[in-house]
Amino acid sequence: MSFDNLCKLLSEKHPATFASWVLGTPQTSVKVLKTELSIEPIRADYVTFLQLEGRILHLEFQTKLESTPPLPLRMLDYWVRLYRLYRLPITQVVVLLLPPASETVIETAFTVETTHHEYRVIRLWEENPEPFLNDPALLPLAPLAATMQPQALLQQVVRKVSQLEPRQRPEISAYTQILAGLKYNQDLIRQLFREGMMRESVIYQEILREGEQRGEQRGREEGRKAEGQLLILRLLTRRVGKLPQEVLDRIETLSLEQLENLGEALLDFQAIADLETWFKLIGIEVA
Repeated sequence: MSFDNLCKLLSEKHPATFASWVLGTPQTSVKVLKTELSIEPIRADYVTFLQLEGRILHLEFQTKLESTPPLPLRMLDYWVRLYRLYRLPITQVVVLLLPPASETVIETAFTVETTHHEYRVIRLWEENPEPFLNDPALLPLAPLAATMQPQALLQQVVRKVSQLEPRQRPEISAYTQILAGLKYNQDLIRQLFREGMMRESVIYQEILREGEQRGEQRGREEGRKAEGQLLILRLLTRRVGKLPQEVLDRIETLSLEQLENLGEALLDFQAIADLETWFKLIGIEVA
C-alpha cells in the first residue's frame, strides 16, 4: 500500500476526525462521498471527498509535489467537477507528508491570466504533534509532525500505541510503522515498536518486577559486603599494620559469608586458630 493511499484509507475510516483536524473546528455530520472522477488527466486514487453540512471537503495527501498534471491544475479540475455535481461550496486541502527540497516553492493556487483558484496546503512537518498523539485515528501521522527531537517523538508515539486497547493496537501499530518509514530508519522503527509492545506484555511486566526485586536484594547484599570489607581492613590494619596490595586484592574477592566469618574471628581473641587459618586463606603469614 502506498503512503498516500494509506492516508486515504485512514481519512475514510475516520472522516469526522480528519475533517475536524484539517478545518480546525469539530465536525460531527460527515460522510464519505464515493464520487468517481476518472476522466483523464485526473486520477482520484489518493483523494477523499467528504460531505459536510452544506459543504464538500476535498482532501488530498501527497508525499511529493511533483506530478503530472501539476498539483494546482489538478485542484482546479477537481473543484470544477465537484461543483458541477453538487453545486456546493468546496474546501480543498492538500496534506504534504514530507518537506520538499529546500528551494521548492509550495504553490497554493492555480493562476493563468484571469483564472485564479486557491486551495489550502497543510505542511505536516510543521504541525503540532499533540493532536495526533492524543487521538488514535490521527496517531499514525504523529511521527511526521513537527519536532526538534525525532527519536524522542517516535518513542512518544510508541508509548501511545502500546497504551491502546488490544483490539485497536495491531492495526494502528501497523499503520503508524508504515508512515514512520517515510522519515525514520526501519531498524529503529522495529526496535522501538518491539520494545514498546513488550513493555505492555503481562509476562514482561512480571519479569521486570522480579528483576527489580532481585536488583534490590543484590543492592542490599553489595552494600553489606562493602561494609564488611571496610570493617575487615580496619581490624587487620590494627593487628598487623600496613597491608600489602595482594592482601587488599584478596579481601575484595571474599564472599559476604567469608567476610562475616573473618570478622567474627578477628573480634574473638580466643579463636586464634581460626584467625590464623583465615590469615592464611587471604595470604597473611602469622608468626
